[in-house]
Formats: sequence, structure tokens, C-alpha cells
Amino acid sequence: MDLGIEGKQALVLGGSKGLGRGIAEALAAEGVAVALTGRDMHASGKIAAEIHPAAAGFALDLTKPETIDPFLDRLSAEFGPVDILVLNGGGPPPTLAADIDPDFWRRQFEAMVLAGMRITHRLLPAMRERRFGRIIAVASTSIREPIPGLSASNALRSALAGWMKTLAGEVAADGVTVNMLLPGRLATDRTLSFDRMDAESEGVSIETVAARSQSEIPIGRYGTPAEFGAAAAFLASRQAAYVTGAALPVDGGLSRSML
Repeated sequence: MDLGIEGKQALVLGGSKGLGRGIAEALAAEGVAVALTGRDMHASGKIAAEIHPAAAGFALDLTKPETIDPFLDRLSAEFGPVDILVLNGGGPPPTLAADIDPDFWRRQFEAMVLAGMRITHRLLPAMRERRFGRIIAVASTSIREPIPGLSASNALRSALAGWMKTLAGEVAADGVTVNMLLPGRLATDRTLSFDRMDAESEGVSIETVAARSQSEIPIGRYGTPAEFGAAAAFLASRQAAYVTGAALPVDGGLSRSML
């Protein structure tokens, strides 16, 4: 299927590894010019070159809000207008809902929610003027089924989901779609870190924990960044023009919620 996005330009936040890289690779394979970000400029540039000769790498740390506007100014000057925006970043550390540290919550809200809002606010007007735009956020199935021990992720990703669902209705008539992808357990460094943490706490091998975790997934294995990237590429496509305000699980059937 020709997704109809060849020649479009995409910004993939956190595109230097994991799910972000999977998305960047999928878009590049469809002929999209990709700009990706990572915290290290050299590493981002190196990975961009590995993905596609025309891809561009930029340094951006979403935990440092003062860097966002200068980054967007540089992106505009060196890369040009963005048609496809992928909001993606690292998840917060495990936290209990009963343990409230206001400073922790402020920092995480800034990085996980407000940073994406700021970037969208800058790039959205041009999308509306061109009558084409795709905004895709990488969230988690936790917005439907909260995950024990991940209270910050549960709460902040849900806040982002509420904002995006509202935004979807506001810009739909302008040819801009707004959707979320909800990854389950995929083969990424974050999943590996959780498996390692459980293995250490239980005194068993990481292979034992991973096998148990994968046995809970109906498909029976962890997903891959490439599979996740393919789902993102579809939401970015012209064929998905009638899909907006949606939250699509990519979890091998793990979540039991019907909505």
C-alpha cells in the first residue's frame, strides 16, 4: 500500500532509539524526510544517518524547557515545515501513588505533558494552513488500565490523552488528525529495565521474568519497534485521514479493555 506521504516532513521526538527509532525508520521507508531528536547531538546525527541519508538529527532534552524554543527555531531554519509530529519521550521511574513529591511531579509534568503541548503549539498553525497534519503521541496502555507501581506514568499520560482528544475535535476540519499509540510490552530498553528490576527483587534470572511476562501476552512474545513503527506510519498516512481522536493499542492483545 502506498501511504501517500512520500515527500512529507516529520519530526520524531526521542527518535534515536527504541520505539521512536522504529517510527523514524518506518516513516523514512515511506519516503518521508525525518528529523529526529535525542539528548546527544552526535549520537542523534549518527543514528539519523543510519536510518536514511536525508534524515537529520537534533539535540533536545525535554526535561529542559528553556531549550525547546531555540530547538524549534533551528529546526525551522535547517529542516523546514513539519507535516507529521510524533510526541515521544522516556517514561518516568516507578512511583507509588501514595508517595507524593511535588517537585518530582512538576518535573515529570514539564517533560511528559507540557513539552509536547509547547511543541505542538508552535507547529500546529502551519499544519492547519496547509490543510494537512498528523500529530501522534506515544503513550501507554496505562491510560486505560493503570499499571501498579507506575503512578506517574498512569496519571501524566492520561492528562496528555485528555488534551489530545480535545485537540482532535478542534482541528479535524482543518485536515489535521490527532491520535495516540498505546504500546504494551515491546522489546525496548525500558521493558528490559523492568524485567531486570523484577529479576533482582525476586532473585531469579531475567530470562525467567521475561518468559513469564511474555506468557501473559496473547500473542506470546514482546512486540518489536518495527511493528510499532508500522502502526505509526499508518496513522500518518493519507489513508488514515478519517481516523482522529483515537488511542490505538499495540500490545499483542495484552490489555483486556474493550474501549
